[in-house]
Amino acid sequence: MKFGEQLRSSVIREYQWYYIDYDGLKADLKLPSGPVIASTDSAKPGKPSRREWTEDDESRFVSKLESELDKVHTKQQVKAMEISRRIAVSEREVRDVVNRLNERGLGSEGPSEEEFMMLEEDLSDIIADVHDLAKFVQLNYTGFYKIIKKHDKMTGWHLKPVFDTRLKAKPFYKENYDASVVKLSKLYDLVRTRGNPVKGDSAAGGSQANFIRHTTKYWVHPDNVTELKLIILKHLPVLVFNASKEFEAADSAITSIYYDNPDTWELYEGRLKKTEGAEAIRLRWYGGMQSETIFVERKTHREDWTGEKSVKARFALKEKNVNSYLRGELLPAAIFEKARKEGKKSEKAIAEDERLAAEVQWSVLKKGYKPVCRSFYHRTAFQLPADARVRISLDTELTMVREDNLDGVKRSGDNWRRMDIGIDYPFSQLPPKDIVRFPYAVLEVKLQTQLGQEPPEWVRQLISSHLVEAVPKFSKFIHGVACLFPDRINLLPFWMPQMGVDIRKPITHDFGIQRTGPSATNSTSDDEDDDYDSDEDQVPSSGNGESSAQGSARNGRNQRLILPADVEDQTVDRVGVADDTYLYDSDDESDDVRLEEARRVGGWTYYQTLLSTKADAVARGTLEVLKALVPRPRATQVPRNARLESLLGTGEIQTKRFKAPKGKKIYVPVRVEPKVYFAAERTFLGWLEYSIYIGTIAVTLLNFSTKQGHYPSFVAAGAFTFLAVMSLCYAVVIYLYRGHAIRTRRAAKYYDKWGPTCLCAALFVAMALNFASEGRNRAVW
Repeated sequence: MKFGEQLRSSVIREYQWYYIDYDGLKADLKLPSGPVIASTDSAKPGKPSRREWTEDDESRFVSKLESELDKVHTKQQVKAMEISRRIAVSEREVRDVVNRLNERGLGSEGPSEEEFMMLEEDLSDIIADVHDLAKFVQLNYTGFYKIIKKHDKMTGWHLKPVFDTRLKAKPFYKENYDASVVKLSKLYDLVRTRGNPVKGDSAAGGSQANFIRHTTKYWVHPDNVTELKLIILKHLPVLVFNASKEFEAADSAITSIYYDNPDTWELYEGRLKKTEGAEAIRLRWYGGMQSETIFVERKTHREDWTGEKSVKARFALKEKNVNSYLRGELLPAAIFEKARKEGKKSEKAIAEDERLAAEVQWSVLKKGYKPVCRSFYHRTAFQLPADARVRISLDTELTMVREDNLDGVKRSGDNWRRMDIGIDYPFSQLPPKDIVRFPYAVLEVKLQTQLGQEPPEWVRQLISSHLVEAVPKFSKFIHGVACLFPDRINLLPFWMPQMGVDIRKPITHDFGIQRTGPSATNSTSDDEDDDYDSDEDQVPSSGNGESSAQGSARNGRNQRLILPADVEDQTVDRVGVADDTYLYDSDDESDDVRLEEARRVGGWTYYQTLLSTKADAVARGTLEVLKALVPRPRATQVPRNARLESLLGTGEIQTKRFKAPKGKKIYVPVRVEPKVYFAAERTFLGWLEYSIYIGTIAVTLLNFSTKQGHYPSFVAAGAFTFLAVMSLCYAVVIYLYRGHAIRTRRAAKYYDKWGPTCLCAALFVAMALNFASEGRNRAVW
């Protein structure tokens, strides 16, 4: 959809006279007053000549653009103040009703159900106002970005750098609604529970027995963040750890320093491959840099087949003691000496923390772990206190920063963290090579349900809606290291190719906070010239003026191919994918890369690799020729069922084979359980058994022939013998291939569609030879 049409179809009635006049500004760009200039566009010979853009035209356009900016900024400021006043009034009304409820006597009646219902309607209306204002701001910011881009392309005058200053002077797009969301959440929870909100420890519930915990991560586009928060707060309150103080932006800031060995990257690869016992070591603090409490954490991955759960253990450490602890000067016993004297924790808990501190310290000292990456984000958590069945967290303004000294630049130096930045997002003082600003928010949904119990319906609707994009096993540490160290990391996470695809989708569900206004989708204005306004470049997010496309490009610089987007910016260019190929086709290195690495090693390794690559090329070519010559069944087109039509529509499904950049691999997570090894062994033993049977038939034919020296019987026995030997060799090769694929966790083809077919065909030929031989021997023909 062109932006002009999108703007007209998204108009909210209250704001209809305050949107940017996109059509009027676009019309001004078409009416320059300068002399006529000839068209030099040879691709469009019929295109008429146009006039030159003059200084007077520029002044007129800039003046109108300033007027539109003032209009939008003023409306945003007025509406934001109105919402703040409405929240304050609702807060007084809710407190008054709750106080009357708590102070009622035995014979007096408290507030009625109608009062609570009216308060709930008022709060729902305020929530809708916040939602509408966020959509209004986002749409107008997109309009300014696009009209300036159109101006620069059509006129040749560069207005964007100058107008960026004007936008910063009137930053209507930088309004932060977190404080409003926290207040609305508290008030709505009070009203929804009729003055009896759930109380208790927010960490409780994690030790319940007989439950299933399911955690999934999602990406959320910046356009949908505020709407998502407002939807969730109607079902779960915002989790506030210190309700006695006013909410500040620093309260939701979380910063972590991740450690690894920069020579081996063992922690990175272990977490990426999800190997049994893979660890991640990080130092985390909450709030600003002045925080005195630092949490040393270790996350350990456990495979499901072990019967154990992945664990995250941590202990607290004073900031002034971190350096001495990491250097081995401060021993774990001294760290917990004060805790033992105070007796606030049990001896068992202190012993566990001390053991954890000793293990982490040993790993840092013996394995050479250094600070490599910092992650920063603002977290909004939603959970009922003392109830861990549904726990949702939303991380916004996610940023990864380098902490190493590998390239000679002293970032952290001898300290455990760099001190030139704090929580001042977007960290504009840092050079581009030191920072990656993630273009999306990260939603994490933790569901803890009893056996056989389904999660709440609203959660199921939310995670299947247009607001989120599922990215299982997404890791901030893995993404940060992969993007910040392109010259040192060759194994990339599977979500890297997805960074070049717009995750926005058409609206699939109405969650009750959207207001429908006058629509103009049937209007057809002159949008045919929007070729100047290609949607290949996404609009900057309203937080820091950086586009999602720019963030994605920097995130994947030197690591992925730039994929051209289609008309709707939803999928990449159409490429046919066979039904037996993988979506991520990069487990094996290309022949050129293998040869280049072998050439550097030299000697027998090079010649062996050269021979292997040539043999692979010949085998692939032969296989392609055989596939083209041999007739084989083709797939039958099956009509799409109703469920798939509701999800995917009736149009053609577009697919893309992602290829890793040269010299790199995309790791696709493969789940391997012990029974997979046993299945491979059973398959090998099954082939071995059939090979023995076939060999027995061959020996029988050879030794018990009716005539000595009978040539046809000898040929039949030879055919069975050859088949038995080939079956044995094939079984050994397949077993070794599968065993290697299982050990290396490759996404290999564990099914076998050629072996059994060839075996049956060869058995048929051998039996036919034997039948013909015996028939001729018995003079049947």
